[in-house]
Amino acid sequence: MHTDFTNWLDPLRKKLDEAAGPITFFFRNDDVGWEDTRLFDLLDLFGQYEVPIDLAVIPKPISRETAARLRKLVTERPAHVSIHQHGYAHVNHEQTGRKCEFGESRSSEFQHADITAGRALLGDLFGPVTDSIFTPPWNRCTGSTAACLKQAGFTLLSRDITAKQLETADLMELPVSIDWFGHRKHVRLTPNEIGDALSAAVSARSPVGVMLHHALVDDEERAMIGALLKLLSSRSQVRCRLMRDIVSLPERRATS
Repeated sequence: MHTDFTNWLDPLRKKLDEAAGPITFFFRNDDVGWEDTRLFDLLDLFGQYEVPIDLAVIPKPISRETAARLRKLVTERPAHVSIHQHGYAHVNHEQTGRKCEFGESRSSEFQHADITAGRALLGDLFGPVTDSIFTPPWNRCTGSTAACLKQAGFTLLSRDITAKQLETADLMELPVSIDWFGHRKHVRLTPNEIGDALSAAVSARSPVGVMLHHALVDDEERAMIGALLKLLSSRSQVRCRLMRDIVSLPERRATS
């Protein structure tokens, strides 16, 4: 994507300057377990600006080597890097309609089996540092999924802001509001459209969640993300937070 860096952030900059109170942002990076090189390049960028980032990890494909590197990073920077579960294998089980790993065609028993198997894999790879947060692949799941998550001990579900809330008792929801690689009518959003969407999300007065996919972040995308991080980190009224801190989940700590 050819990027014009001259003014695409101006609407957001104006909205931040006009804000009467603090504005909360969070960044959720999905599909951890694929494209490791680009993942760590992105983490270096967030570290440069000291902006926190939540990593949604696919339990089945992630390698032990990558998991060990991430666990070390989480241990060293617990206030800036966090991990949670992203489905199980990130595969589509629906025969028709939109892609979904935890969709209508799967029984509660199969969903619960995948959720708990994924949680066990992450527990083996990361120990106690994994947050009790679940992001379903493609941001889609069902009411049965929510019941399974509650039974498995999860406390927070994160999808897209357009998804209807499932309203399951004791399972909070924290949606992302911006898809960095989103499309409109099958055409990738332009930088100006992303800037406008960020500005509109600030106006909604809810936490502004930005969804990233590191596998798609090339040098030009990284420069664009860096411009956003530079702006946010320069504004005293902006509060960039981990997801667990926004909803006051307890921090998970590594054990020796």
